[in-house]
Amino acid sequence: MSDSHRRVVMQWLGVCILTVFAMVVLGGAVRLTGSGLSMVDWRPLMGIFPPMGDVAWNEVFDQYKQYPEYQLVNQDMLLADFKFIFYMEYFHRLLGRMVGLVFFIPFSVFLLRRMLPAWLKPGLWIALGLGACQGLMGWYMVKSGLVDDPHVSQYRLTAHLLLAVIIYAWLLRLFFALYYSATARVESAVASKNGSDNAGPWVLFLILLMIATGGFMAGTKAGFIYNTWPTMGAQLVPEHLWGLSPWWRNLFENTVTIQFIHRWLAFLVLVSVVGYGISVVRADPWQVVRRFGWLAIFFVSFQVVLGIATLLTRVPVLLGVTHQGVALLVLGAVIAIYSAYRPIA
Repeated sequence: MSDSHRRVVMQWLGVCILTVFAMVVLGGAVRLTGSGLSMVDWRPLMGIFPPMGDVAWNEVFDQYKQYPEYQLVNQDMLLADFKFIFYMEYFHRLLGRMVGLVFFIPFSVFLLRRMLPAWLKPGLWIALGLGACQGLMGWYMVKSGLVDDPHVSQYRLTAHLLLAVIIYAWLLRLFFALYYSATARVESAVASKNGSDNAGPWVLFLILLMIATGGFMAGTKAGFIYNTWPTMGAQLVPEHLWGLSPWWRNLFENTVTIQFIHRWLAFLVLVSVVGYGISVVRADPWQVVRRFGWLAIFFVSFQVVLGIATLLTRVPVLLGVTHQGVALLVLGAVIAIYSAYRPIA
């Protein structure tokens, strides 16, 4: 692969990563503003343009009125208010289409012009397949809120979030594989000395688990039940942690348990990422990897402070989406380190 082709492909992957990042953050805003059920039909190929004119807007609003969210939650909603939540979901879906085009069109060109190395092609096909699955998962999630209970399933919402995060992480993995191959990284000797190669998968797993609990926090609105810190109400360990039967339902449906796990898992992630970052900063002679170590430490520390602030202020939209975005930055910094030790090129 020539240097010029590598640069072009890396720039393309960088744009894809940024659009997926924006998609996840905008999805958080859609959730926090209660906009996700405003578009009650799914037109994956059509529907690129929003309603035009008063007649079209009234038709769409009348469709929304046929569903439980309007009938049970938003009976007093005016057309102007409906336009706000509609546009939030509309731009979320429009950005989803843009992500697909930004990925698919250049990918097709690169294949036709034979610009991609053999080792990279399977990873890009996997990314394309994950993107297609994400579109289906998005509608599967929305469908769960268009029934008697006007709330999307927390299980489907978390699956939708995790799939988006996995796409983001996978694209980053491919990006850094190209980046490190261009710099002729000799990773094996360093990895064998400092042990970071063994810690990386566990740190990544903890971060993904943390993001998953964040999905359940959002899906059950568990962030609104105890807005004190470090205690939950007057207690460090609140009552009713295991109030549901069978016990495993508490992990996914009991808002007290979900918030409790999310709080304390945050500190486990903090310790793990800081320890991982310090091991890299102290042991790795390559400057760029040390920088990612410092970034991981900074991002995860900021994320914990941001999470506490978000909780204490009852999850305002700006703090909520920033909290979600910084989680992706933590993940990205750790993937950058991990990719240096485990190349796929």
